[in-house]
Amino acid sequence: MAWSIEHYLNVRQAHGPAFRSDGRALAFLTNITGLPQVWQVPLAGADDVTPRDAIPWPEQLTFGMDRVSEAWYASSPGDARLLYVEDVGGSENHQLFLLDPGCTEAVHLSAGYQKAMHLFGSWREDGRQICFAANRRDPAIFDLYVEPLDAMAPGAAELVWENDERGYLRSIEFSPDGRCVITVRTTSSFNHTLLEVDLASGRARTLLADAENVRFSSVTYAPDGRGLYLLTDLDSDTMYVARLDLETGEVDALANPAWDCVSLAVSRTGTHLAYSVNVDGADRVYVLDLASRQTRSMPEFAEAVGIVPDSNLTFSPDGRCLAFAFSSAIRTADVMLWDLVDDQIRPVTQSSHGGLPVSSFVAPELIHFPTFDQDEEGETREIPAWYYKPAGDAAAPLPAVVMVHGGPEGQFRAYFHFLIQYLLQNGYAVLAPNVRGSTGYGKAYSHLDDVEKRMDSVADLAYAARWLQAQPGIDSERLAVYGGSYGGFMVLSAVTTYPELWAAGVDIVGISNLATFLENTSDYRRAHREAEYGSLARDRQFLERIAPINHVDRITAPLMVIHGRNDPRVPVSEAERLVAALQAREIPVTLMIFEDEGHGLVKLKNKQVAYPAVVEFLREHLGGAVR
Repeated sequence: MAWSIEHYLNVRQAHGPAFRSDGRALAFLTNITGLPQVWQVPLAGADDVTPRDAIPWPEQLTFGMDRVSEAWYASSPGDARLLYVEDVGGSENHQLFLLDPGCTEAVHLSAGYQKAMHLFGSWREDGRQICFAANRRDPAIFDLYVEPLDAMAPGAAELVWENDERGYLRSIEFSPDGRCVITVRTTSSFNHTLLEVDLASGRARTLLADAENVRFSSVTYAPDGRGLYLLTDLDSDTMYVARLDLETGEVDALANPAWDCVSLAVSRTGTHLAYSVNVDGADRVYVLDLASRQTRSMPEFAEAVGIVPDSNLTFSPDGRCLAFAFSSAIRTADVMLWDLVDDQIRPVTQSSHGGLPVSSFVAPELIHFPTFDQDEEGETREIPAWYYKPAGDAAAPLPAVVMVHGGPEGQFRAYFHFLIQYLLQNGYAVLAPNVRGSTGYGKAYSHLDDVEKRMDSVADLAYAARWLQAQPGIDSERLAVYGGSYGGFMVLSAVTTYPELWAAGVDIVGISNLATFLENTSDYRRAHREAEYGSLARDRQFLERIAPINHVDRITAPLMVIHGRNDPRVPVSEAERLVAALQAREIPVTLMIFEDEGHGLVKLKNKQVAYPAVVEFLREHLGGAVR
C-alpha cells in the first residue's frame, strides 16, 4: 500500500522538555498544530513524577504565528512562570517572552529590540532576574545582559558586560548566589573561551586559557558554586565530561568515552549528573552518581538505535527522574521520562505518525565506504554513512538519492526523517554520508575539509555515488543529490565537479558562492564562518575558484532550488543569482522562494507546497521503481 506525501508531512514531534518547579508538570515543544509551540502535560505529583498509566492530554500554552524554539520554567519553588523564545518569519532575531499563569497575555521582554538576536541564558535561583546575550549594541557582537522580572518592566535589561570580540555567547548561567554569570564565547566552531563575569564590577575573567581548537559546551555550576561541570575537548580529540574547580583551576575528567559527549545536566540536589554519548551517529544516555562515581546506562526501551534530538537532558526538581526527547529512524521524536528509582523509561508524549503504521518504516544500515586518500594510520580512509533500502525485493534496479547534511560541522544521525521514509516507500534507496568535515568523529576528522581542503569533501560525495553504483539492485544512471544549507553547497559542488554522476539535484537554502555568502551573511556569523571556509581578505581567490556559480556551464542535471526570503544565514541572493545564471544558459531549473520562511522550511503550509514539488521533481527526473 502506498501513502501520499501528506501523511508523511503530518508526522509530528515533541522535544525540549522542562520541569515546572513543583514537579507536577512538564512543558515541551511540539508541532502538533503544524508549527512548534509550547505545550504542558501534567505529571502524577510532586513526590512521584512518573506519568500516569494513560498519557494525559497536554495543554497548549503558546499560540503565536511563528515558531517557538526554546522554553524554560523558573526554578524557584512555587514559581510557575515560563520564559520562551520566538522569532518572526524565520529571521532568527529571537525574542524573549514571559508567560505568567496569572496573566492573559505573555509579556514581550525584548520589545523595542526586534532586530536583535537574543540568546537566553538562565533564571536566577530566586526567580527575580534572567540573564541573556544579545547583539543590541553592535550587530556583529553579543553582549551580556541581566533583566529584572519583579517589576515586569520590558526593556529594563542592564548591559552588564560589553564583549570585545565577534562570536556567539553560549552556556549563559547565573552562579548559585547570583553574583556571577558563566558564559562561553565561541569565536568559531572550534575556538571557544570559558569566561566568568562578576556582575558587581562588570569584569570578566578567563577560567581556562584561550586555546586554538578547543570547545566548551553545556557548562553549568555545581549547586555549591565551587566548581563547574562541562563538556570539553581540551587536550582531547573528542568531547568529554569534566569538572572545573573554580578555586584551583584544575580540570577533572569524569567521563571520557571514545566518542563525543553531546549533552549534560546536573540535578539540583547535586547528587547526579546525566550525559549522552554520540556513538557513530546514535545516542546513549548515562547517569553518573557524583559521590560514588558509579555510572549506569539507560535501560533498553526502543526497538532501534536513536538520538536525543535537541541534546536537552533535564532532571526533575527532586532528582528522581530525567527527561529527554528521543527519536529513532523508525519513530518520531517524543519526550521520555527515565525514573531512576524503578529504572524504567516511559513516554510522556505520543506524537502522531500521520496515520502511517510504524511497521512501514525502514531502519538504515550503518556502512563505511572507501574514499580517495589514506587516514593517519596509512590505511584507505573510510567514510561512515547510513544506507536505507526499501523493504522487499524490487523487480528492477532502484533509483537512489544521496542526502547531504548541513553544517559543515554537522552529522547525519539516526533520527526519523519523513522524506527518507516516503522515498523508501516509493522505491528509492537513500545514502546519507558523513563526509570529512562532519562532527561526531573527533576534531581531526572535522578539520579535514578546512579552507583549501574544501573540495576533498566533495570528492567523498563522488565516492559515495560510486559506492552506490556498485551495489546490487541500484540503477547507476538514476542518482540524485539532495542537501540543505551547507549541504546545498555540496549539492551544487557535486553537480558542477562530477556532472557525470548525477541525474538530478535538490538545493535547499544552499550556498552558490562562499565569497558572496560571507559578504552577505549576518554580521555576527561572518568571522565564525571564515574560520571554516576561509577569509575574504586572504582566501577570496580560492573561494571564487571553487564557487559552483562560476562553473554552472558544467551542469547537466536538472536542479530544484528552494529558499526562504528571510534567511539570515544564507541570503536568498545566493539562490537568485544561481538560478539567473542557469536560466541564461538554458539549464533546467525550478525555483521556489517562500516569503515567510528563513533558513529552512518550518511552517506546515509551506512544507505542503515544497515537498510535493520535490517528490514530483524526483519522479520526473529519476522515475519511480517497479515494486
